[in-house]
Amino acid sequence: MRLHRTLTPIVFILCLFILPISAHADFQAGVDAYDQGDYATALKEWRPLAEQGDATAQFNLGVMYNFGQGVPQDYQEAVRWYRLAAEQGYAPAQFNLGFLYDKGQGVPQDYGAAVRWYRLAAEQGDATPQYNLGYLYNNGLGVPQDYAQARDWYLKAAEQGHALAQANLGVMYWMGPGVLQDYVQAHMWAYLAAAQNQENATKLRAALAEGMAPAQIAEAQRLAREWLAQHQK
Repeated sequence: MRLHRTLTPIVFILCLFILPISAHADFQAGVDAYDQGDYATALKEWRPLAEQGDATAQFNLGVMYNFGQGVPQDYQEAVRWYRLAAEQGYAPAQFNLGFLYDKGQGVPQDYGAAVRWYRLAAEQGDATPQYNLGYLYNNGLGVPQDYAQARDWYLKAAEQGHALAQANLGVMYWMGPGVLQDYVQAHMWAYLAAAQNQENATKLRAALAEGMAPAQIAEAQRLAREWLAQHQK
């Protein structure tokens, strides 16, 4: 986010973690192997579980094909495994599948499909797909441009402490699309994002302060401290 009133670029972050939540003993053996960098053994343990319909194992195979861990990198195969897990409602797979549609990796780029999968993950409460969905609404990618929807999704992510969502909310309150222009709210959200070392938010906060009265800055800081006290218990 530069200070000539643009929004932070979409965050392209895949879920990279290998989730150890399957009940199968073989699954844990795969986790142990993966943690030791023994991808071949992890793949051997997880593939039968994935073929039997275990969503977490399917997701993990998707990750391994996505990043070429123990197998040649193959986005199409990653899409296949992510889709199997995503269709079972597995949020990390839904997000990663949305990401691949967003980037056009393993599938033709399709913002509409990205929106669909991001939304399913976002509705389960995951902050990063909430942020990405907000960005797509903000820019009219895969959906009609809708600043109110963008604000709502940014807010859901921001309330979970997502720094980029907090920074983009700050920009929205500074510029006014989708919300009533409010420099105090803009400064508060920029303050919170800057507290997480979000560099552009630090610049935004400084730019906002130049046009604010000391009392407004003090109020924004008070609101930010209250937010932190409520959310860092």
